[in-house]
Amino acid sequence: MALRGHIAWPGTCVSTSTDGQYWGLTKVMRTSWLRQIQTPKAAILLAVLSLCRPGFAQQQVSLALLKPLAIEPGAIEPVPVVRSTQPATLPEAPGDHRFWDRDNSILFAANAAFSAADFVVTRDNLRSGGQELNPITRLVSGSTTGLALNFAGEAVGVVGLSYFFHKTGHHKLERAVSAVNIGSSAAAVSFGLAHR
Repeated sequence: MALRGHIAWPGTCVSTSTDGQYWGLTKVMRTSWLRQIQTPKAAILLAVLSLCRPGFAQQQVSLALLKPLAIEPGAIEPVPVVRSTQPATLPEAPGDHRFWDRDNSILFAANAAFSAADFVVTRDNLRSGGQELNPITRLVSGSTTGLALNFAGEAVGVVGLSYFFHKTGHHKLERAVSAVNIGSSAAAVSFGLAHR
C-alpha cells in the first residue's frame, strides 16, 4: 500500500475521504489484548489475596505469642499436683450422636414427603403435556413406575449419603445433605405448581 511518501504501519488504518483525498494515517488502538491480560491478572491477584489473609491472621497470633510477659523473680508459685483414684471419664464429644436421632428422623421424613410431592406434581404435569426439565429424571419420565423409582431412589440416596457422612464424622454435612435435598425438592414442587 503506497501512500504519497508515507509508510503504512501494521495495525494502522488508512483514512481517506469519499472523494479520494488523503487525510493521513490514523492509529487504531486495539483494546482486546487489554482484557485478555487483565482477566488472568485479576484472577491471580484475587487468589493471592485470598491466600494471604489467613497468613496475616497467623502472623498476628504468632507475634502475640512471642511477646515476653513481665515476670518478676519469685512471682511463680508451684502448682500442687492433685491425683484422683477414680478413672477419668471424658465428656461425650459434641458431634457424637446416634444416626436415627430426632433431628435426622425429622429431616428424613421431610425429605420423603417433599420427594413424594415432587413425584405427584411431576407426574401430573407430564400427563397434561408438560416436559421434564431435569435431564436425569427425563430418562425415566416415560413411565409412572420409572418416575416413582427415581424419586424413591433419590430419598434413599439421601439417607445413604447422610449415613456415610455420619460414619466418617462429618455431622454437619450429614444434616446438610437432607436440608439441600429438601430445598431442591421444595423448589421443584413450587415451580411445577406455578407452571401447570
